[in-house]
Amino acid sequence: MKRLLFLLVVATFSVLTSCSVDDGINYHFEALKINSVEMPESFELGEVYNIKVSYFRPDSCTYFEGFDVVKEELTTRNVVAVGSVIENKDSQCIEKMDEVTASFNFEVLYDQPYLFKFWTGDNENGESEYLEITVPVGSDSSDQAKE
Repeated sequence: MKRLLFLLVVATFSVLTSCSVDDGINYHFEALKINSVEMPESFELGEVYNIKVSYFRPDSCTYFEGFDVVKEELTTRNVVAVGSVIENKDSQCIEKMDEVTASFNFEVLYDQPYLFKFWTGDNENGESEYLEITVPVGSDSSDQAKE
């Protein structure tokens, strides 16, 4: 009987002191404006390249989470820098507009030129604007004909 009473007290205590979802920090994801990009002048088929991207961090409550690279067509990629924004009402966000650089790796799978569309923000009409960069894919130098 004492054992049953003890288990009942422990179970009741556990239910009454369990964590609430509202106690955590709330956040949402937001696209970050891309300012500039460092890319090679050309790609080689089968190679992996490190693409450096500079984006704006608007305030101290926004943290970089990564890049969303979406294949639009065979060799067209839309690239968005993604940040998480803390919504905690107790947080004091300081406006910054820091320019930060991050990178991602890109593997060249096709022998056609690649078109990259980096999201730079919305214009005054609310339409997305992009920094568009086309990178040709060259053949291996050993395959090129010698003059």
